[in-house]
Amino acid sequence: MSLQPFAETHEVFNQVPSLDGANLYRIDLPLQEWTMRFGGGWAADRLDAYGALAGGPLMAAGFLANENKPVFKSHDRYGNRVDLVEFHPAYHQLMSSAIEHGIPSLPWTDPRDGAQVARAALNYLHNQPESGNACPLTMTYASVPALKLQPDLAEIWLPKILSGQYDPRNLPMEQKTGGTDVRANTTKAHPVGAGGPGQAYELVGHKWFCSAPMCDAFLTLAYTDKGLTCFLLPRHRPDGTRNEFYIQRLKNKLGNWANASSEVEFRGALAWMVGEEGRGVPTIIEMVSLTRFDCMIGSSSLMRQALTQATHHCAHRQVSGRLLSEQPLMQNVLADLALESEAALALTMRLGRALDRPSDEQEQKFTRLVTAIGKYWICKRAPAMINEAAECMGGAGYVEDSILPRLYREAPVNSTWEGSGNVQCLDVLRALSKEPGVLEVLFHELGDGHGDARLQTQISKLKRAFADPDDIQYRARQLTEDVAIALQAKLLLEAGNSTVSDGFIASRLEHGGRVYGTLPRGVDAVALLARSSPQLG
Repeated sequence: MSLQPFAETHEVFNQVPSLDGANLYRIDLPLQEWTMRFGGGWAADRLDAYGALAGGPLMAAGFLANENKPVFKSHDRYGNRVDLVEFHPAYHQLMSSAIEHGIPSLPWTDPRDGAQVARAALNYLHNQPESGNACPLTMTYASVPALKLQPDLAEIWLPKILSGQYDPRNLPMEQKTGGTDVRANTTKAHPVGAGGPGQAYELVGHKWFCSAPMCDAFLTLAYTDKGLTCFLLPRHRPDGTRNEFYIQRLKNKLGNWANASSEVEFRGALAWMVGEEGRGVPTIIEMVSLTRFDCMIGSSSLMRQALTQATHHCAHRQVSGRLLSEQPLMQNVLADLALESEAALALTMRLGRALDRPSDEQEQKFTRLVTAIGKYWICKRAPAMINEAAECMGGAGYVEDSILPRLYREAPVNSTWEGSGNVQCLDVLRALSKEPGVLEVLFHELGDGHGDARLQTQISKLKRAFADPDDIQYRARQLTEDVAIALQAKLLLEAGNSTVSDGFIASRLEHGGRVYGTLPRGVDAVALLARSSPQLG
């Protein structure tokens, strides 16, 4: 008797339909609303187009770029030192798409009202399929204000930076169509001639961690006799020869696999001074602010993609004869994750609105403070939130076929990069205690709590806390957390969706637990899920 009819051991059932090809903008109502609320609504068509790319071809490219990590080639086959990093074509696809759609350039090439918000929304979409190229894109975007301080260098470099074309070839800048990227690090500088702003120097030093070593140029903090100074260091010298920039090795990292983080040496590398000698930190301070803003965008986008995957899974997976999304305890967990995601997005977009108003002194003080607050809090919340989202999916969220493991590995990057948690909290204290008017701007922003007694209590608590100087550094993390939650609560209240604001305030300022899924009674979890779950048509 043949066993062939019995060879099929099981029937595939109770599986979740694919999200491949979903338009990440169309399925994200909070993103649409917050972009509109803070002045980026004019970019809706642009965001819709990019949402289709992000959920389709770029999502596929993200998997390929991580499965095929960058490879370092120190020498060519003839023994010549070349210091090349080879990337999979999927990485170049991601970079090309981002640059062509203005992610590193939009606020500088089209500086209309809402440009920073629109650009943040584009970046929010781009980071969801893959964040490994966030570093070169961010540093390119953030380099513009620093380069403008040295007009002679800006005249040469900015047309390449803002070209909207990606050129990955290892050629001198003059021979490329675009795609320039910059990066910051620290070493020592020696003048070639007279020295001074715009003049040539040779840099000598070692950098243990340098992301994106295949950049066309690097904004480098280096020491001269007058102190820390900013320099622009190109990969090639003006005569077309390679600069004295040497890659020692690529880093084997926890995550961020598609990005070729490296260890480098400068052995008399030619560079040009940017800005005033000895004033390197003030020269790049706006650059640092913008890179930290992108850390907020990055963590918010990782949380959103984790939420999208978890809610989609639970809307189609049955356990004990019922969909997971219909079971009260799972609804509690997913709704809590949705609140965390939207609150992160709200604070991020509010900061984008402040960046869109560079001539408003109050908004600039807001930016000074909330960049550090948001960078600390949102980036800190991402790993635990993504872990919970993966747990909602069970084993399906733990295998590499899913994007969840990659999101989880990526989550600590934004918390560590551009100043870790303690650095941000100390920066918050510095801004509040030493910079005139910043504390007043904070409490002006919070106002009277928008009529909510719970938020009013939180604001009163903050005023007492900042009036007490004892052990304030010891308490810096708690104070930063309390400010972040108060700001998020205020923004959600102002937006007018009581389901969202009541759920957030009840759980964060009143009766919430210590893990996700501990929303108190009375929170409309079903409505929160309907708002934040992918609705595929």
